[in-house]
Amino acid sequence: MALAVLNLASQARFSPGQVVMTIGIDALVQQGRLNPSPYLRRHLSGDWGDLDEGDRQQNDAALKSGEDRLFSSYQVAPDLKLWIITEWDRSVTTLLLPSEY
Repeated sequence: MALAVLNLASQARFSPGQVVMTIGIDALVQQGRLNPSPYLRRHLSGDWGDLDEGDRQQNDAALKSGEDRLFSSYQVAPDLKLWIITEWDRSVTTLLLPSEY
């Protein structure tokens, strides 16, 4: 299911391409257990969430070079983690659960 692109352009540091979510994320949204919008905003603004310094630096380098994927991880709740991955060519951004990788 495609996620409607929100009013993100003013804060975005890169284009997300097509924004999609996995079945697991869609189910959480439908159940009212997850609003992915703030996390997508954070990802697009270069706030990579709960990553170590090495992964942050890798994302920052990929953002400059445009030659690698961008990855963010957010601890939404004690038992819920959201991953967001933008492909290297910025064609697709996927919201997923770690178990769906």
